[in-house]
Amino acid sequence: MIEARHLRVLRAVAATGSFSAAGRRLGCTQPAVSQQIKALEGSVGTPLVVRSGRAMRLTQAGEALVRHAGGILAGLTAAEEEIAAIAGLRAGRVRLVSFPSASSTLVPTALAALRAAHPGTRVSLEEAEPPDSVEMLRGGECDVTLAFRYPGAPGAEEWDDLVVRTLLTERLVALVPERHPLAARSDAVALGELADEPWISGCPRCRGRLVEVCADAGFTPRVDFATDDHAAVVGLVGAGLGVAVVPQLALESVRPRHARVRALEPAVRREIVALTLPDLSQVPAIAATLERLDSAAQDRTTG
Repeated sequence: MIEARHLRVLRAVAATGSFSAAGRRLGCTQPAVSQQIKALEGSVGTPLVVRSGRAMRLTQAGEALVRHAGGILAGLTAAEEEIAAIAGLRAGRVRLVSFPSASSTLVPTALAALRAAHPGTRVSLEEAEPPDSVEMLRGGECDVTLAFRYPGAPGAEEWDDLVVRTLLTERLVALVPERHPLAARSDAVALGELADEPWISGCPRCRGRLVEVCADAGFTPRVDFATDDHAAVVGLVGAGLGVAVVPQLALESVRPRHARVRALEPAVRREIVALTLPDLSQVPAIAATLERLDSAAQDRTTG
């Protein structure tokens, strides 16, 4: 019989490449990892890991088992949570992963409402950007992922295997230094007017979209600085080191000192979504979390 704890250990070994690194990730010793891998190999009747000195690789059987492990563990989580709800335990656990600007805006409102309605539900939060956050969901490392995508951009089919709940669509805005000639403008700034400026860009996915929209406007941006931290983006713009295009959500928790926000034309939008696996979407605690995230987003768009 294959045990879930053994599958979690095998996935950690596959992800880290060694027993010792897997032990550090799981909070246990290297011998404990080795013993559980041996127990799993005994259960399935075939080697799963080949050791050669310090190097390690999965066998074909090991690779096959790792491919199925995420779905198996997600299914077990769904079963455990649903059974607990049916048994009347009035408790649940939700592992949430979010990108930073949603963590500081949508998530606090949603989790406060969730705690008020369901005080027995425990929620953990970890930050990651898509596509890494989406792979964490597929791999069984979380239950709900907040992610974003750009309408019209390639890859719209990449979430076809997931439950996708659209929360809101927001516009991106231009951010320029306060002494920039465009800072005093009251009307929208055309992207092409920033063609000769140095640029500060964000996460890899945002950076890729920036290059695409600038190409549509007839130029390639000269990116001098790249950072995932929106506060750093605002600081760099405020210091006069360049211009940026940022989501409106990112500016709600960052004061744009010495920088000015201007509407952008043509409009560039991104869609904020909550993602989960089909097996998890019916789990009461996870369904309640999705509802609270949706309510937090709706309050923001109608308030």
